[in-house]
Amino acid sequence: MTGWPEGLERFLTTDPRDVGCDAARAVLHVYVELLAAGIDAAERYPGVASHLAACEACADAADGLLAAVQDEDLHGGHQRE
Repeated sequence: MTGWPEGLERFLTTDPRDVGCDAARAVLHVYVELLAAGIDAAERYPGVASHLAACEACADAADGLLAAVQDEDLHGGHQRE
């Protein structure tokens, strides 16, 4: 759809399952815990998976949270000095 304003094109190509930023952030911690446990989080939360595929900011937040959870698991929940 060349020639369309970027926001309109993004809206028209949005996956209807996309739950949006607010709903995704509300369960992001649960979604990431599932990922860290090796569980298919996208199967349980398809709307969140769809949103993370489309929203770079929320995907970055999920990646950061996952890294923090994995680091905590790696170090046994102990603070590093």
